[in-house]
Amino acid sequence: MPVESIDVFCHFLPRRYCDAVQASTNKTLWMFERAQRIPAMVDLKARLELLEEFPGYRQVISLSSPPTEALAPGHSAELTQLANDELARIAADGGKRICGFAAALPLNDVAASVKEARRAVDQLGAVGVQVFTSVLGRPLDDPEFQPLFQVMAELDRPLLLHPTRAMSVSDYSEENSSKYDLWWAIGWPHETTLALIRLAFSGIFDQLPNLKIVAHHVGGYLPMMGGRLGPGMDLLGTRHPPGSTDHVKPPLNEPVLKACARFYADTASFGWQAAIECGKAFFGTDRLLFATDMPFDSGGGPDYIRTTLAAIDTMELSDSERQQILSGNARRLFRLGE
Repeated sequence: MPVESIDVFCHFLPRRYCDAVQASTNKTLWMFERAQRIPAMVDLKARLELLEEFPGYRQVISLSSPPTEALAPGHSAELTQLANDELARIAADGGKRICGFAAALPLNDVAASVKEARRAVDQLGAVGVQVFTSVLGRPLDDPEFQPLFQVMAELDRPLLLHPTRAMSVSDYSEENSSKYDLWWAIGWPHETTLALIRLAFSGIFDQLPNLKIVAHHVGGYLPMMGGRLGPGMDLLGTRHPPGSTDHVKPPLNEPVLKACARFYADTASFGWQAAIECGKAFFGTDRLLFATDMPFDSGGGPDYIRTTLAAIDTMELSDSERQQILSGNARRLFRLGE
């Protein structure tokens, strides 16, 4: 019998949603249009045929970036409703291969996001929601977003945290845009790390101890930050000039390193075993979930599945630890099979 693996962070763009986005804006949506050229991103039949190579493999699907509020801010609420209706239909039509979906939210409208999160979970059967590391330049630790975290803690469903940063964000202040895809390669892990640490410093887990946040791409740089966030933060406050109290006195009741270890992360590292090993060392076996970022590889879908499964297979893990990462943590966190 094949070993079960549940990919918790892979992406799908329903065609009706894509058409509605294009009709809602006059902007050039290069990355959005690029994603639609991947057959397995927009065509369920093509995806299911591709997945036949992987016995025991299943998916929790979510939209790919950019977020709806970046694509068409004035239409984000209706676009996310349409997207979630379509994701629910795709999940149902996907049979045994698709075991759930993480709902999209119109993050530039917190009240609408709370309403849509409830609708998606209670009526459509969403197993979680997807949020992004910032919302049109605003940080997630802004108190405005607190109701969203509260409702997800109440619903006992995880938030999947996806990075966002545009190529127009330059690498250096004297330049007009990023070079060499570094806005993605370096900028996205930076955005993830920054969002996680800011949320930890905000005391989010003091307020909502049962909140579950799953960070994409092994948590960005966070697994490598133990020294800086541990002993390095013993000097918090000494690097700022006098009068900077708001910047050095966080509303946090535990060391920030301990708070950061309360996040979850996935294994979507493009098959790089060293990154997954680092994630395991930081988050622990019980907070690391299998994911691939499928279908963004150069082969149109299967490559990241193959390489990520191979990386986990060669890690020094007990059988129970390996199964925990591949599917056990996902089943528990997303309440699959209830």
